[in-house]
Amino acid sequence: MAKNNLKRIHQMTFAQWEKAFPDERSCLAYLTMHRWREGVRCPRCGNEKVYTLSMEFHWQCHQCAAQGYRFSVIAGTIFENTNKPLRDWFRVIHLMLTSKKGISALQIHRMMGFGSYKTAWYMCHRVRAGLANEEFRKLIGYVEVDETVIGGKDHNRHFDKRSHKPGTGDPLKFVVIGAIERKGSVVARVLNKVNHATMQAFVHEVVATDVSLLSTDAAGGYRRLHETHNNHGMVDHSAHQYVSGALHTNTIEGFWSLIKRGVMGSYHKVSRKYLPLYVAEFQFRYNNRENADIFAEAIRGC
Repeated sequence: MAKNNLKRIHQMTFAQWEKAFPDERSCLAYLTMHRWREGVRCPRCGNEKVYTLSMEFHWQCHQCAAQGYRFSVIAGTIFENTNKPLRDWFRVIHLMLTSKKGISALQIHRMMGFGSYKTAWYMCHRVRAGLANEEFRKLIGYVEVDETVIGGKDHNRHFDKRSHKPGTGDPLKFVVIGAIERKGSVVARVLNKVNHATMQAFVHEVVATDVSLLSTDAAGGYRRLHETHNNHGMVDHSAHQYVSGALHTNTIEGFWSLIKRGVMGSYHKVSRKYLPLYVAEFQFRYNNRENADIFAEAIRGC
């Protein structure tokens, strides 16, 4: 039997994290190094000619303000205008990145010992917003596209909290569409409307037209993709057809299972308003699953 040559990527352990960030200064130095790898720039105008102030990790730019604009390393980041130490932020980010199925704000609140749950909730959402700022390129090679439904059922709610609006669909269910490059990256979005126009627009935006193979199911929203993607093929799940040679959607369905296990097991309930942030979090973790320095990648995004 051939040996498995896949090497497991080990992320930073808690002990390694404690050693790397023993105090607030080490966190500030780490953020400076990864935010401005080519030298400090003004966060307002991008000017490289800034002056170092006597207070450590503070600079001044005379190009974008007559009296000079003073800024620190956290200016223009998710850490700005908060009263929590940067070390607390780094700890929360590390906890979120090392939890495959995600970690709830309530668990963060318990582990970090914050004074209120709202603080943990606020920090988690700001981190997710930072993780959403990934560099984007169109997917190539063997690509799969599929959509899924996330959320509970309206009839499972308490009677006085049900929608009572027949014919409007289930208000607790939300549709997420995604495209994944086999052995590569995934792009996922929450759809406001589910129709041919929105589904095809998503595919045109994130998938290159010259892919080796574009695999979808037989949903109506994908039936005209052959007009723009010559190598488009479909599997008909309603006819119990799931694999036809290289044609299948198993990879993207594996990603959906990660999100659903996270929503059901860690978050339990996610609102439509914040669902895009949760999807962005799972997308970031998946796209950096082979990145041994995923923590630094997250800090650069924040």
